[in-house]
Amino acid sequence: MNRPHTPTTHQGAPHGHHAHGHRHDHGTVDQAEILDLDAEILAEHTASITAWLPLPTSPDHVVDLGCGTGAGTFALLDRFPDAHVTAIDASAEHLERLRTKARARGVQDRVRTAQADLDEDVWPDLGSPDLVWASASMHHMADPGRALRNVHDALAPGGLFAVVELAGHPRFLAANAPEDRPGLEERVHAAADRLQVQHMPHRGADWGPMLTAAGFTVEGERTIAVNIEGSHSEAIGLYALGVLQRIRSVTAGTLSPEDLTALDQLLDTSSPHSILRRDDLTARTERTAWAARRTG
Repeated sequence: MNRPHTPTTHQGAPHGHHAHGHRHDHGTVDQAEILDLDAEILAEHTASITAWLPLPTSPDHVVDLGCGTGAGTFALLDRFPDAHVTAIDASAEHLERLRTKARARGVQDRVRTAQADLDEDVWPDLGSPDLVWASASMHHMADPGRALRNVHDALAPGGLFAVVELAGHPRFLAANAPEDRPGLEERVHAAADRLQVQHMPHRGADWGPMLTAAGFTVEGERTIAVNIEGSHSEAIGLYALGVLQRIRSVTAGTLSPEDLTALDQLLDTSSPHSILRRDDLTARTERTAWAARRTG
């Protein structure tokens, strides 16, 4: 469930370009790799959220709902060295990638995975966790109210539910970029938002009232501004390439010919105008976290 906010294909970087131990060329890169890039770039911010959680004691059993390739899972394992994490996702590929990482880190004995579509009527048995973590996954739920109630009922009394959401797509370009089509990125994002609002109406929602309606007591809310300079980061260039390529796949038919041409120049890894060759990139977004307690 922990999916990016847009469709999942994007072009790779030029032949011979490397990041995260993976070789990139002119082919496409799968969704799992873009999740890994997201995890690497936002790792510090994820760690700060795990440190902020109002937990009186370190949890023993943690559930990561919509775990993707493990960004939250490994942040939680790092923060709580005695905890075990049950990682749940609809994608078998993502879970296999997560298990491979767990073995490489030597924490495979602390991780259990379960493949499940959380939009189905029957959820997997979550046990009775002390902490449930859901990052960039709740807004994908077809019926988020039901999902929140399921989490509430599964949590141990006094357990905590942490919901973390991004405020839409990350931005990378300056307002006056690219030089021949200033403001291109904002227009492309606006087109994507218009197309996707019907499919993901809860993206960018205030989860506080929904958590309260599901029986939780909201004990904290925190918004973190993300603004990471990308001039020396290979990962941010690849992340920008991936995000914009995925957005192109849904907006191409709605963009002006001039904007589509400019976007394609950014996404052409062999072009001198490729986004990978820009030295002015920044990764900009916001993340909001809600900490909600099951009381009683």
